[in-house]
Amino acid sequence: MTGAAADYDVVIAGAGLVGLALAPVLANAGLSVALADRAGVTMPEPPPDGEGWDTRIYAISPGSAAFLWALGAWQALPPDRVAPIEAMRVEGDAGARLDFSAYELGERALAWIVEERALRTALIAVVRAAGMAIHAPCTFESLSLSDAGGVLQLASGGPLTARLIVGADGVRSWVRDAAGITATVKPYGQTAVVANFACERAHRGRAYQWFVEDGGILAWLPLPGRRISMVWSAPDPLAQELLALPREALAARVAERGRHALGAFECITPGAGFPLQLVKLPSVTARRLALIGDAAHGVHPLAGQGVNLGFGDAEALAAVLRERGSLADAGAPILLDRYARRRAEPVLAMQTVTDALARLFGTTTPWIRTVRNIGMAAIDRLPPAKRLLALSALR
Repeated sequence: MTGAAADYDVVIAGAGLVGLALAPVLANAGLSVALADRAGVTMPEPPPDGEGWDTRIYAISPGSAAFLWALGAWQALPPDRVAPIEAMRVEGDAGARLDFSAYELGERALAWIVEERALRTALIAVVRAAGMAIHAPCTFESLSLSDAGGVLQLASGGPLTARLIVGADGVRSWVRDAAGITATVKPYGQTAVVANFACERAHRGRAYQWFVEDGGILAWLPLPGRRISMVWSAPDPLAQELLALPREALAARVAERGRHALGAFECITPGAGFPLQLVKLPSVTARRLALIGDAAHGVHPLAGQGVNLGFGDAEALAAVLRERGSLADAGAPILLDRYARRRAEPVLAMQTVTDALARLFGTTTPWIRTVRNIGMAAIDRLPPAKRLLALSALR
């Protein structure tokens, strides 16, 4: 386009996983949808040898998997690149332990480990099949929101007008800032160090998580075969030390920190670091605007629920728009209020729990250390409490 306005029911600004998931649901519901992103919406390059693994790995909950299945994306994932978490062991920093089992909960898996590349490939295929307009790569120049509608002005290609603008452009959301919504950001003083490893012994579908003495949290997530993905939420100085290690030294350090539960390790992807912070917003909606995914909230990764909250946002917003009845205006205030109400409780609950755990295990005060481990051990001996805790993560 060159200067002419394009008018839609919904413009989704941001083509990450959550924006990609929302777009075809709305298009298939009969809404005119445009997807805009500052990067190209293109299929990721396959690994050159067919064996390479993404550093970026997601733990997809059964609820999110069901949503992606309804989209047609989940069944398109290559089975040999997806691994179920069938059991999980969580250990405190003073011997307490929690064990979770999908079998005991009547589930096939507690979660599914999927590479970002595989999930993105499947979602882009669904988006293309839905036949919506895609404006990418493009530069967002300005955003205006009024009672009449929203206008996303692109630096080249003209304005995109819509009854509803959806901000799905990540934790540093340009859309959120342009709308004047100020996020409250609280750094944890931790960096998530991620890498993948080949392991000596089979993991048998078990994930591991350790709350360690220095306030960090180490997680091993099963990949297909004898491989695991690591997320080490480490205090910033330790994270920088880990990221500076050669691969062999990093593999040895990670295996040792996990008490060699899976034997020796070999690093198969380089380490990468992501600063951790809690992000809260006064509202996830404004006039003609809804925020979803990391643009709407940020949580500590200790429960692996960040992307699942985002898919929950997409599912809730899509449901509100599908159920609007005779109301033709996709950006009507009553619909935005419904979306905000539906997401308020689950997001607040997840932020509260993960923040409390991160801060509780982030302190090295001896008496607090004792109390938190007693609490963990007590939960493990109370099946109803443990079941409730596990079920909350399956949504």
